[in-house]
Amino acid sequence: MRDSPLLFGLAAVFAGLTTVLLVVAIVTRELFVLGIAAPLAVTTYLFWFQASGKLRERVDAGTYRDAFGQRRRAAEQKAAEGPRGPRSRFGREARRAAEERRRRARAAAAGAGQGGRRQRGQRERRRAPRTTDGPSRNEALDRLDLDSGADQADVRAAYREKVKEVHPDTTGGDEEAFKRVTAAYDRLSEE
Repeated sequence: MRDSPLLFGLAAVFAGLTTVLLVVAIVTRELFVLGIAAPLAVTTYLFWFQASGKLRERVDAGTYRDAFGQRRRAAEQKAAEGPRGPRSRFGREARRAAEERRRRARAAAAGAGQGGRRQRGQRERRRAPRTTDGPSRNEALDRLDLDSGADQADVRAAYREKVKEVHPDTTGGDEEAFKRVTAAYDRLSEE
């Protein structure tokens, strides 16, 4: 009986009676009249609750306690996720890449602090051979219009400029060219 005009009308009548009795109770200062107004106020609320369909929603959801438990569990889950909400796949990958860059920078700083010498007991880490079918170093440099002496800052700047030209979301962008530029950047950033 959602949006029932009859129930809304009854709720309005009981609300009017409650209001009149509250005014009379305040003016006459009789607690007896207030005692009659209180059950009418509860009846008004129940009529409105039924007419608006909220009672049916709660009954369909289970019990009142279960509905409140669902709200509590949802609030606890939100609190556990933090202020930014659930973490997306894109965000996880970006954080993973940033952590990898930080790890490489720490390793490079630690290597520079040792003067290039290994301490006793340390093993020399060798890079695994590349197994990707990406471009060679020279092809990657050509795709980004760089010379062979370019450092990481130059590679990053050239990549950003090329992406602006070939990104599929820009006018005149090409998805295949974007993939080639990204593969070239990945190749050069591995070093």
